[in-house]
Amino acid sequence: MIRIYHHPKCSKSREGLAILEASGKKFLVVKYIEDPLSTSALERLIGLLDIKPIELVRTDETIWKESYKGKELSDNEIIKALSIHPRLMQRPIVVNGKKAIIGRPPLNIKSIL
Repeated sequence: MIRIYHHPKCSKSREGLAILEASGKKFLVVKYIEDPLSTSALERLIGLLDIKPIELVRTDETIWKESYKGKELSDNEIIKALSIHPRLMQRPIVVNGKKAIIGRPPLNIKSIL
C-alpha cells in the first residue's frame, strides 16, 4: 500500500496529499510528527529513498541550527536526531512498494504512482 509521511501544517505536504487523493489510489497517511519514526524505521526509509541520512534533514529548521549545525555527525547520530526531532524530516515522503520519493516539489510524487 502507498504511504505518505505527512505533516498537515506544511503546505508542500498538503499539496502531496492532494496529489494522492486525486490519483484515486488507496493510501495510508502517516502523521510522523505525532508518532515519530524509530531509528530502524528511519533507516529503512532512507534505504528506500537511496539517500544519505543528511539528505533527509531540513537543515533550515531552528532545532537543527541550534543543536546540530556545524557538528560532524555520523549517519547514526543524524538518524537519532531525526527520531528525536521529527520536524527535521523532509516532507512529504511517499512510499510505494520498494520505491520512495521526497515530494519536493510535490509533483515528484507522480513519478512513483
